[in-house]
Amino acid sequence: MSDADNLGFTPNEMMTIAASRALESEDVCFVGIGAPSAACNVARLTHAPDITLIYESGTIGTAPDVLPLSIGDGELCETAVTTVSVPEMFRYWLQGGRISIGFLGAAQLDKFGNINTTVIGDYAHPKTRLPGGGGAPEIATSSRQVYITMAQSKRGMVEKIDFFTSFGHGGGGDHRKRLGIDTAGPTLLITDLAIWKPDPVTKEFTVVSLHPGVTREQVQETCGWLVKFTEALDETPAPTELELKTLRDLQARTRAAHQGPPTGKLHK
Repeated sequence: MSDADNLGFTPNEMMTIAASRALESEDVCFVGIGAPSAACNVARLTHAPDITLIYESGTIGTAPDVLPLSIGDGELCETAVTTVSVPEMFRYWLQGGRISIGFLGAAQLDKFGNINTTVIGDYAHPKTRLPGGGGAPEIATSSRQVYITMAQSKRGMVEKIDFFTSFGHGGGGDHRKRLGIDTAGPTLLITDLAIWKPDPVTKEFTVVSLHPGVTREQVQETCGWLVKFTEALDETPAPTELELKTLRDLQARTRAAHQGPPTGKLHK
């Protein structure tokens, strides 16, 4: 039994750590807030110390001590190598082809990696209004590759998304190419249960690895489309003690920084 087994880990910790392992020191990564940010910073603090993290607000080479609340968090600017204007970030860095990995989350996702972060339900009369696309649509088309991370649920992983915020592989196959988009698009999906990669021909996401203790049935029960599994199905290596400690320490620092001073009753 490994140290990680002794410590135990949650599905979300497994997801974050599995996502972090996909990154390398040579990557220039455009980072989304939330789970992508956690994964990217775990990678930076463990096996990929030279990775260049870029956030939408224009911070380049940032190395935050705590996870940012938003792209406007001062922690990003204070720890960045430099900060450029948002137009320069998008025109020169992103649209200029200088971003190797765009790392995104999703509220809704379909089997071809198309992302909805705009509305749930009808656009004119939505059940829920989501934060919107921000820079994600541009990240999805201009980054050389796109990685996606999200917790599995039938509400999130759906046969048909309610709104196309960020274009993945469209209807599958060579849809991106037919639209003149020459980047690879979504090449990796990491959930709290499995690792998925697009089929080389159809571009439909296919499960290539199950996380420890997860069954095929669990994956299917939390997905809104009929799941395909690769013939040679792997098991994702469990988190190491170093990976878990790095993630938990990062999250503890973040909670301490963001919760503010303790509140209590005033005493006369």
